[in-house]
Amino acid sequence: MIPYVKRPALDRTFPFDIVYKETKPPQHELPDHIHDWHELVYVYRGKGTFFINRSFYDMEAGDLFIIPGNTIHRAFPDIDEPVTSTAVFMGAALLPAEMYGEPFSYAQLFRRVGPADYKLPVSPGERLEFENLLDRLNAESVQQSLGYRHAVAVLLQLLLLRLGRQLQRFDRSANEYPQARPEWLADALVCIDNDPSACPALAELASRYSVSPEHFSRTFKQLVGMTFKTYVNTKKLIRAKELLASTDSKVAAIARECGFESLPHFHRMFKRFAGGSPAEYRQSVTRD
Repeated sequence: MIPYVKRPALDRTFPFDIVYKETKPPQHELPDHIHDWHELVYVYRGKGTFFINRSFYDMEAGDLFIIPGNTIHRAFPDIDEPVTSTAVFMGAALLPAEMYGEPFSYAQLFRRVGPADYKLPVSPGERLEFENLLDRLNAESVQQSLGYRHAVAVLLQLLLLRLGRQLQRFDRSANEYPQARPEWLADALVCIDNDPSACPALAELASRYSVSPEHFSRTFKQLVGMTFKTYVNTKKLIRAKELLASTDSKVAAIARECGFESLPHFHRMFKRFAGGSPAEYRQSVTRD
C-alpha cells in the first residue's frame, strides 16, 4: 500500500494552482498524500495538527507551512475549530534559477527544508502583507486578465522572497524541533527516515521499544495516519525517485539500494506511486 498520490494537474507550461481560503472539517481532509510539486499552506484561523515527513506541528492562525515536493503530509483539523487556509502549489519549473550573485535562491527555500523549517510562524506585523499577496495571487488566477500568468509569477516571487527573509530571521534552535509522542514513535520515524531500506521489521522495533507489536502498529496508524508498512514503502519510493532523477544508476541497482525484494515488485510499486514506470519517470524529470 502507498498513501494517496495527487496526480499532477498543473499545466506543464505554467505549473501553478491556488486553493483559496478553504475550510475543511476532519472528515473531508485528504489522507496522507504526496505530490511532485511544492506547496505553501497559510493558516487564517482554526487549529489542528499537521504531520509533515516525520514531524508533528500545531496549526494555528498565522502559521505558514513549507512543504517540498515528494514529502508525505497530512492535516488533522480540530473537530470544533477546523482550519481555514490557503494552499499554493507550484512546480519546480516556475522557480527562477538565476541567483544574480547573491546567496539566495527560490528553489533553495524548498531544498533546505529540515524538521525545524517546515513551519514558519508569521509575525503579526508580517501577516497583512502575506495575506495581501495571497489575495492578489487568487484574484489574478480567477480573473485571468491579459498577462495574468506574468502577474502570478511576479507575485509568487515576492511571496517567496518575503518567506526567505522571514526564514533568515527565524531562530531555529535545537529545542524547537517538533517531536512525536510517545518518544519511541519519534525515534522510529527518525530510524525510517534515515534509511528506510535498512529499517527493522515492525516486530523488531516494537521489541526494541518494549511495546507489543499490536500497540506499536495501532499507535503508529493512529498518530501518523498510515500503517507502518505503507509508510516505510513510501519512503523507499521517494528515495527511488530521488536516485532516478539525480543519478545514472540502472533501475535494477536503484531497486536493490532502496530495499525492494525484486525488480518486478519495484516496477509494480513504482508505477502505482508515480503513475508511470521508473524509466518514464526518469525521462520526464530529465525533460523538465
